[in-house]
Parts: sequence; structure tokens; C-alpha cells
Amino acid sequence: MIHQSVEHNNLELGKQLFQSMPDRDVVSWNSMIGGFARIGQYQEALTWFHEMEFSGVSPNALTLLSTLSACASHGALDTGAWIHAYVDKNDMNRDGSLDSSLIDMYSKCGDIDKAVQIFEESTRRDLFTWTSIVCGLAMHGRGEKALHYFSKMKEAQVQPDDVTMVGVLSACAHAGLLDQGWWYFQSMEKVFGLVPKVEHYGGMVDLLGRMGCLKEAYDLIMGMPMEANEIIWGAFLSACRVHNNVELGEVAARRLLGLVPRDPWARVMLSNMYAEEAKWDRSMGLRKEIKKKGLKKSPGCSSIEVNGSVHGFLVGDNSHPCYTEINSMVEKIEKLMRL
Repeated sequence: MIHQSVEHNNLELGKQLFQSMPDRDVVSWNSMIGGFARIGQYQEALTWFHEMEFSGVSPNALTLLSTLSACASHGALDTGAWIHAYVDKNDMNRDGSLDSSLIDMYSKCGDIDKAVQIFEESTRRDLFTWTSIVCGLAMHGRGEKALHYFSKMKEAQVQPDDVTMVGVLSACAHAGLLDQGWWYFQSMEKVFGLVPKVEHYGGMVDLLGRMGCLKEAYDLIMGMPMEANEIIWGAFLSACRVHNNVELGEVAARRLLGLVPRDPWARVMLSNMYAEEAKWDRSMGLRKEIKKKGLKKSPGCSSIEVNGSVHGFLVGDNSHPCYTEINSMVEKIEKLMRL
């Protein structure tokens, strides 16, 4: 019943059923931890994992998979490293089934060198392990090394999937490898048997945009077999902003506003482009429109992990229980920096 409640996103009922149980085994704990991780409540998933520790119930492989996923998505490196140590101490990864999750966790938490180390020591180099290291390296801007591992993946005769190819195109974008990126994109279907999806078109738009090939990027978008989403038009608008192509920027902004009319970001970007071209009337017109419609950008967010707990901070937010102490320390640091 707990599993069914969690599967249908009724976590409150799941909590009530769990708390009413006289004996809570690893299966019931896994249902709760996995449920919170699945719906994106990663901090809650980690909290339940710590409670499971204190209860004396030992985690199994499924528990660790769910918790590592939560650590990766939440940036909880300390907790992820503790889980890794727990796995090694209890010899829970003999078959290498946790390798891809560990690589993914370390990559997303910022320790790409540790991710590479785990891959090199892995005896189970399947599709998921290869994909994790390729995407991890691409995420960290190490495009050429990611492509090196992709070449070794092909030598090992492991067939890539859609996710692998997203990582490959991202690697080409970070390394500035335009011709190679085009080749991989155009060969997806005939060489790897994969039909390019919207994510792959997005990767090519990003690559073309970074290289300043805005006309080619626009032609690619207009020739897509599916409708371009806000991510693709947003990437294209960003490229237009970087290379200050107002004409195509206007097109991208119109398309983006058609998809997300209440998002002020497109207006801000276009306003900045107008300002650089000294088109002050148009620039101020967009700023006034933002103010008139009461549009607000999503506040910037950062986070830090302290003693296994991840603390998030939003711009302008003073709700943190240690706000006064944090603000006082920031002021002290600013004074020291002025000396």
C-alpha cells in the first residue's frame, strides 16, 4: 500500500501508512526514499535515508541507487562519498552494478576526477557506465576527453543510445568541434540506428550558436521534424545575444514569447541587444513592458553542503534560520577584501 501511494504521488498517505507500521523493513524504507527522489524532493529523500540509518535498518542496493540519484541531483557530495565508502566497506558492489550511479553522482557533484577514477577501475563497462563518463566529462567542459572515451566505447562494440549522443554533441560544443559535431549528428541514424530527437537538435543548435553559425542554426531549427521547444529557442536567443545579431534575435524572442509569454528573460535579452545597438526606444519599451506586466525573473540560487545537509540560498531571501550570522560573516569578508 505504501508503494502504491508513493507511485501515485500521494506521499502524505504513504507517510501515514509508514508511521503506522509496527515493523519497518528495508522495502518500506525504499518505497519512501525512492518516492521522494522520483518527484524531485531530493533533500527529503536524503533525510529519510539518514533516518533509516538511525533506525538500524541496513540499506540494500536499491536503497543506494535511489539515494545516489538524490545526491547527484541535489549536489550532496559528502553524503554521496559516505555512501561510496559504505558500499566499499560492506562489499556491496562486487558486480559493478553501482558504478554508473557513482560516476553520475561524482560528476554532477563536481568531482569529475573521482568519476574518471571509478570508471577506470570498473570491471562492468556497459552502456550505462560508458554513457555516465561521456556525459560527465562533457558536463565539465572536457569535450576532447569525452570524445576519447566515446571512441573507446565504440572500440568496445558498445552501442550508444540517445543519452550518450546528447553527451557527445555537448562534448563537441564545449570543445568547439563543429565538423565533428555535424558528423556525429548526421550519422546518428545511418551509423547508430538512432533517430535524432529534440534534445539532439538542441545540442546542434548550441554547437552552431557557440561557433557563431547563426544562419545555419536557424535553418536547422526551421527544418526540424518536430516543433522546437523553449529550450532550443532560448539557446538560439543566447547565441544571438553573444554575437549581437539583432535580426535573428528578434525572431528567436518572438518564438520564445509565443511559448512562454510570461517569462521576462526573452524581453531582457532583446532589450540588452537593442541597447548595444543604441536603439534606446526599443530597449526602454521592453523594460517598461516588463514592469507594466509585473514580470519578474526567477531569483538566482546557490547551495552548499554542510555536515551532510544541503542549504539553498535565493537572491533576496532572508528566511534561512542562520540568516543574521551568515549576513554578518559576509560583511566581515567584504571588509577584509577591501584591506
